[in-house]
Amino acid sequence: MHFDLTDLRLFLHVAEEGSITAGAGRSGLALASASARVRGMEEQAGVPLFERGHRGVELTSAGRTLLHHARLVTGQIERMRGELGEYARGLRSQIRVLANTAAAAEFLPETLAAFLAANPSIDVELEERSSHEVTQGVAEGLADIGIAADHANMTGLSVLPFRIDRLTLIVPCGHPLGGHDKVAFAEALGSEFVGLSDDSALGEHLAEHAARTGARVRMRVRVRGLDVACRMVALGAGVAVVPEAAAQRWRQDDRLVLVPLSDAWAERRLRVVVRRLDALPTHARRLVEHLTIESTAAR
Repeated sequence: MHFDLTDLRLFLHVAEEGSITAGAGRSGLALASASARVRGMEEQAGVPLFERGHRGVELTSAGRTLLHHARLVTGQIERMRGELGEYARGLRSQIRVLANTAAAAEFLPETLAAFLAANPSIDVELEERSSHEVTQGVAEGLADIGIAADHANMTGLSVLPFRIDRLTLIVPCGHPLGGHDKVAFAEALGSEFVGLSDDSALGEHLAEHAARTGARVRMRVRVRGLDVACRMVALGAGVAVVPEAAAQRWRQDDRLVLVPLSDAWAERRLRVVVRRLDALPTHARRLVEHLTIESTAAR
């Protein structure tokens, strides 16, 4: 049985995406080539690795076994690349990072830009997920590093401090809640909301807390991006809950009012999570160090 690294990386991408088409795209392969490689792997293994369906593919029992070994092999290759990168000029390494909305949109852009400028041979793949998906993804080896709010299950992971993320309500000038010093999220649910897209981690987080009150978020419009949401609120389209860091950029706009949320869950401690710090490739450990140094400087 012979699988090359391209096969293994394609297999991982297809398994993570649940789709041969999406897996081919992440691997930089044409669909026909990717399909042929997957069929070739199954022929070599002598068993199906995926169950095909109308909505994509799912791993078989044999596929889950191969998934475990593929992660071990590709992880070892990444560690080797990172260590050799200290000696071999031009050898590129990649770090996969999962982060919740606040981290991905507000805290990481400048931090990652500084890291990439200082490390030209390292590439970073950043993906937004809910905090629960971040910690689960890191635990399962789907990412090297995660940044999640501390309400997520971090059992068994190495955890380091990152930033404080405060969620705040923003309302148009003249809105009845605009005169409050603080407001509970449940009170805001009587208003129509400007929300983020369906795949937004923050949107999922707010929907969960609304459900706990027995209500739901009445969504007037969904947009992509926190700045777009703030602008829509300033224009009177509804209210929104956004990270305070995003809202502060609009503080000088007299069409928009910031109202702190009184809920305990609105103040979240963001954490850097990894499976084992000492098992990370050198280049990934370097990014963890950069993130924690930035965290100390931001306090």
